[in-house]
Amino acid sequence: MSPKQRAAEAAIDFVQSGMVIGLGTGSTADQFLQALAAALKQGKLRDVRGVPTSRHSQQRAGQLGIPLVSLPDYPRPDITIDGADEVAPNLDLIKGLGGALLREKIVAQNSAKLIIIADAGKSVTKLGARSMLPVEVTPFAHEIHEPFLRTIGASPTLRLGPGGSPFVTDNGNYIYDCRFPKGIDKPGELDSALRARAGIVETGLFLGMASIALIADENRVREQRR
Repeated sequence: MSPKQRAAEAAIDFVQSGMVIGLGTGSTADQFLQALAAALKQGKLRDVRGVPTSRHSQQRAGQLGIPLVSLPDYPRPDITIDGADEVAPNLDLIKGLGGALLREKIVAQNSAKLIIIADAGKSVTKLGARSMLPVEVTPFAHEIHEPFLRTIGASPTLRLGPGGSPFVTDNGNYIYDCRFPKGIDKPGELDSALRARAGIVETGLFLGMASIALIADENRVREQRR
């Protein structure tokens, strides 16, 4: 069993029958979808419904037979279970390399609890130490954001799709992946500066949101709590 599978299996213990669950996006979240579908099929869980955080997770849940509901109909999911690209010791996160950061954050913020599942390679002492920070922007005049991002210490790159055109999110936006050579010293201040800029829709900084992280290696799952 891979660390991702191990973390996903551990997350099933936090799911109870009758729950509404935010369903994350990405390779680790997909492992959880498979584990959840198996638990439902085996009768270990019943009447669990999911709120997808992307078109991809919606499609995968449909393929796996996980019943889905919308966030407006169920505006307070019991938990969201999702992966992360970086997990700091205080459970601050970088997310969004899968391109679903905006919807992931909307669902997570409206959930009673956010549980993160990740392999040990995602644990960092400082955000930005390994992963790029995704910044979602509107397509209109998106080029103006690049020089701005450089003024705040980032090395930004417009994310491209398979054909070389800009990658387009489920919301019709673009993403600049920002590398910080020395990491991010003050994530809260950076997040505020980015969100204050017209045309920047969302950032991949998920600060103060996760309450539990299940971090797995080849041998065990370590539980971190805020």
